[in-house]
Amino acid sequence: MKTRDRILQASLQLFNEQGERAVTTNHIAAHLGMSPGNLYYHFRNKQQIIAELVARYEAEVEGYLQVPQGRALTLQDKAHYLESINQGLWQYRFLLRDLEHLVSADPEMAERYRQFSRRCVQSGQAIYQGLVDAGFLCAKRANPEALALNSWLLMTSWVSFLCTTVLDGEQSELTPAMLRRGVYQVLSQELGLLTEQARPAIEALLAEYYLPLDGIGLS
Repeated sequence: MKTRDRILQASLQLFNEQGERAVTTNHIAAHLGMSPGNLYYHFRNKQQIIAELVARYEAEVEGYLQVPQGRALTLQDKAHYLESINQGLWQYRFLLRDLEHLVSADPEMAERYRQFSRRCVQSGQAIYQGLVDAGFLCAKRANPEALALNSWLLMTSWVSFLCTTVLDGEQSELTPAMLRRGVYQVLSQELGLLTEQARPAIEALLAEYYLPLDGIGLS
């Protein structure tokens, strides 16, 4: 692995585990067993590292929020979207936990992220319209625009919700299961909108992603 990629990988790990504000470039260099000067050869400061990680997150999300060309959406596509969301929530949880702080510290990143968010909502709307067209969501009741906006709000605020509302002294660390519950919340919007052909498969997915909130610190 190239040194630049090792720095990004280590930074992502430390930011996720300790929080971005608690990690300095010296911490990252020490974690990798390199001198701070070697790190600065690849990145001038921590903000550059964060910007690169945010760019990678954006590219990954836009990569999977795509409607297949030349065919209708399938339930396999739906499952892929959900699992990709789940992986992104966990892999970049530091970003979703401290998003407002991170973008406020970098105006250029803030503008880029603003445009990225708008594109994602548009992509989500196309996906929900595809689910309607494929006969999985009721055309009369489903509103693809509202579903896309609500899903984006849920996906980008779920980690913050867990940190501010669910985690407490007894359970202070995020877990993959907690992030999976966020995917359940996205999927649960569709319960009253499903067609009969889609209901068994979607209900099975709901069961897969469900975690009782009272089991993670919220009664």
